[in-house]
Amino acid sequence: MRLKRKLVLGIAMMLVLSTLLLAACSSNQQEAGSREEVEEQVQVDVFQFKVEIVKELEEAARAYEDENPNVKINIQTVGGGDDYGAALRAIFQSGNEPTIFNIGGPQDVEDWMSKLEDLSDQPWVDLALDGMLSGATVDGKVYALPFNIEGYGLVYNKGIFEEAGIDGSKIVDFASLEEAAKTLDAKIKAGELKDQYPLLEAVFEYAARETWLTGLHTSNAFLGQEFDSSIDSYDAKTIEFKYADQLKQLIDLQANYSSNANSKRNLNTVDYTTQVEEGIAIERVAIIQQGNWIYGGVQGVDPEVADNLDILPIPVIGAKENSIPVGVPMHWSINKGAGDTEKEAAKDFLNWLYTSDTGKDFIVNKFYFIPPLKGFDNFEPQDSLGRAVKRYAEAGNTIPWVFMGYPTGWGMEILGSNIQKYYDGSFTWEEVISHAKTQWEDMR
Repeated sequence: MRLKRKLVLGIAMMLVLSTLLLAACSSNQQEAGSREEVEEQVQVDVFQFKVEIVKELEEAARAYEDENPNVKINIQTVGGGDDYGAALRAIFQSGNEPTIFNIGGPQDVEDWMSKLEDLSDQPWVDLALDGMLSGATVDGKVYALPFNIEGYGLVYNKGIFEEAGIDGSKIVDFASLEEAAKTLDAKIKAGELKDQYPLLEAVFEYAARETWLTGLHTSNAFLGQEFDSSIDSYDAKTIEFKYADQLKQLIDLQANYSSNANSKRNLNTVDYTTQVEEGIAIERVAIIQQGNWIYGGVQGVDPEVADNLDILPIPVIGAKENSIPVGVPMHWSINKGAGDTEKEAAKDFLNWLYTSDTGKDFIVNKFYFIPPLKGFDNFEPQDSLGRAVKRYAEAGNTIPWVFMGYPTGWGMEILGSNIQKYYDGSFTWEEVISHAKTQWEDMR
């Protein structure tokens, strides 16, 4: 009897121990499963257009990966002389949809709405400076993070101006700009600047091959006098083109004092690289229409030249003459159709880039961005062109970026292409403008 009781007790104890062991194993498996879930490898594909920050963005991605070893950031860049919008449409059509991609303003938001993740709950939303979210906000929902604040105008070499006896700070209207161009041109042709600047051959280099430069950026300075914002240009069914003659004066000025003055059709072969790295960076020309984004490229060629750059206004006779266009060039958006894990990793990467100290250092000191968010008090622009844009902005001498509201393709494929036809002689200026106005209406 005692033996039977001992046997029963022994079996009971074995059952209890087995249950405990099974529970412990189950618990360990659950914990291991949780760890595996947390450490699941995630790939975030980024398709972006900023050619000026390719190397630095890759470095930022590696820094983020060091802090988040389960995340892999793959970056593909299309921009500069290539059509990012067309490339973006192609990559989506291919089925290889990126997790993070770029959009411009209201027109892009409409075009890509079915692919845009609602980012209204992201931490950076409450940090945005006034007006920075307007271009990607619909019905109170925020669909993209603004890249940065950029400004563009007539970037010039202060050293060349000083050597020619020209005070750049006194150029505040078209008349003073034209006078400076004439003076500088005469001194270049007379060889007076040859000893100091042996490669200097022309006042301007205008990259008419880049239809984003002509059809978007140049035109914006003039259409920015008709519209108060990209929302207004987006809503407009027609354009008056009130300052079309003044636009002609500016592009004629840049052509007439360029190295292609005697063969203007050759301006249509001048691209971004010719204008920047092979132009102003080597002091072959004194002025180019570009923005603060070129600083890194010029610095890579000659840091001394980069630090000696400043920005002249784009003068619009009869309107704002001492101003430059300032705005948000592009936005980071997240693909609504990506997997939940990928979307969360993408959101975390963008938050890290714009809110962590490491990310902020990349934004200001390596990308040379002017931040669109609060919280960068200890990260003031250190580059010459960033400081120039800030100077114009603080003085209120700015023109809105209304080209973000142009009809899709109108700026580059219509107006930019028309300006090329004007330079090669196949269009008169009247045809450039009348065709552009008609196409705006048709594309709306």
